[in-house]
Amino acid sequence: PAPMAVFYSNFMHEMECRVLSIQSHVVRGYVGNKSASFPLQVLGFEVDSINSVQFSNHTGYSHWKGQVLTADELHVLYEGIKLNNVHHYDYVLTGYTRDTSFLEMVVDIVQELKRANPNLVYVCDPVLGDHGSMYVPENLHPVYKNKVVPVADIITPNQFEAELLTGKNISTEKDAVEVMDLLHKMGPDTVVITSSDLPSRLGDRFLVSLGSQRTLMPDGTKSTQRVRMEIPKVDAVFVGTGDLFAAMLLAWTHHYPNDLKTACEKTFSVMHHVIKRTISYAHELAGPGRKPSPPQLELRMVQSKADIEDPAIVMEATVLSL
Repeated sequence: PAPMAVFYSNFMHEMECRVLSIQSHVVRGYVGNKSASFPLQVLGFEVDSINSVQFSNHTGYSHWKGQVLTADELHVLYEGIKLNNVHHYDYVLTGYTRDTSFLEMVVDIVQELKRANPNLVYVCDPVLGDHGSMYVPENLHPVYKNKVVPVADIITPNQFEAELLTGKNISTEKDAVEVMDLLHKMGPDTVVITSSDLPSRLGDRFLVSLGSQRTLMPDGTKSTQRVRMEIPKVDAVFVGTGDLFAAMLLAWTHHYPNDLKTACEKTFSVMHHVIKRTISYAHELAGPGRKPSPPQLELRMVQSKADIEDPAIVMEATVLSL
């Protein structure tokens, strides 16, 4: 076939990649589905969103109002999709959840969708807490550990969450590798520890992130690639960055399925560009010497469209040889 026809058929194949994203929704700002949908769509994915909550804005503002979707309401929405026989998905994406029955319903849906499409990839950000304290009720921990992680294919815990899920502390790079291996044994083939307290080789202005990917080789054995990244620290609190990260890891592992190094470089570079643009805009709005407010720190997502589509690589991953 002519090159144009090949391009068109490849393009159409890409366009048919469909994500079911079950996350929170805010009217104003970027968190949950608002953080994930636009960047995924920019990269050519069809995104079907189920909003686990509908709030006026994220809860870091002085005021917020809205509704929370129950497990039964989630089931009703999913049933509607199923009755029309449009429940074929390539990916499921989930983030922050506060309710055990809702989380268990998500697991049921993922298992059913995997039966319909055994190649479906479930990307899960197992949001439990950070820096030693939990953001969610304690009873979510066993649900994540025993039900969610075993059906997930890609997970993006921070250090605290990775430790909580495996029961093993991380104080060295070797510990982190062992924790990622334990997480692989639980189910997921791709694990990225998004941030850790490990010392950076570039000094204390950097965070360390580690990733591990198991790939099935043609002879049936599994090979593992592990990477390490040094991430510049930013002196501001952003909301929605974890949701953007999980969405971008979904997109870039889709484009580079057996190359975690490149997928991480693209993902972290998108994050860097979006955060940099957000912080300079926030400081401009706040004025000299003033701390930016939550509305001023909302992610500059639309303004970052070009960086999301084709990020200049500003962070290199090191492949670990262990």
